[in-house]
Amino acid sequence: MKSFSKLVYPYIVWMMVMIIAPMLMIVLYAFTVKGNSVLTFQFTIGNFLRFFQDAIFPSVLWRSLKMAFVTTFICIAIGYPAAYFMAKQKPNSAAMMVLLITLPTWINMLVRTYAWKGILSRTGIGAEARVYVGMVYNFLPFMILQVYTALSKIDPSLIIAAHDLGANDRQTFLKVTLPLSLSGVVSGITLVFLPAVSSFFIPKLLGGGQYVLIGNLIEDYFISTGDWNFGSAISLIMAIIILISMYVTRKLDKETETDD
Repeated sequence: MKSFSKLVYPYIVWMMVMIIAPMLMIVLYAFTVKGNSVLTFQFTIGNFLRFFQDAIFPSVLWRSLKMAFVTTFICIAIGYPAAYFMAKQKPNSAAMMVLLITLPTWINMLVRTYAWKGILSRTGIGAEARVYVGMVYNFLPFMILQVYTALSKIDPSLIIAAHDLGANDRQTFLKVTLPLSLSGVVSGITLVFLPAVSSFFIPKLLGGGQYVLIGNLIEDYFISTGDWNFGSAISLIMAIIILISMYVTRKLDKETETDD
């Protein structure tokens, strides 16, 4: 057993190099500014004050959160009925539907977004609507698959028992199916909201530069402007928001498991 435990060492090194070290660099840059000839850098909270004192940056953050919330809501509204329909099919038919849903994800997301750019450019719809289309298209499969997995795990005998006790289809769905599938909904929310709130190339490509989200700000300050200190501060703010979101969804997931 001890010999097998040594196999984890490469993963620990990988985490240190690829995750922990970059995060420490971001924290360092976020709390520092360029120094003078004596000090290479100086510690400060000015980068964070700059973000909240300028009305533009909080408005972009709010726009990103709104975009993520609306995208997640649309994915639930479309994904749950689709997953419910799939769960009602025979195993072979359901497996084919799962394949059809996952098939587009085999293609790189950037390529798929470029394809939608060509399609939507001929429609004349606004930049915001184009971004929503791209967001929902790219993240909807994650919601469908998570909900479908939860629905497919429900014991059919529970549905039969509900009908035997006099419940109609609507009552059975509200009292049995929906509560037992909430864990899949919560997992789907996690997989949709978190990447949606930090997405940068979907609004950049489909919004045509007219719809800027927080991910675009981070990209601009790191690549175009070269202000890594302020870009790191924005990244750290986003990291905190994402951690809070993960904590909330995890609490919701635990509550649904307790109710089950």
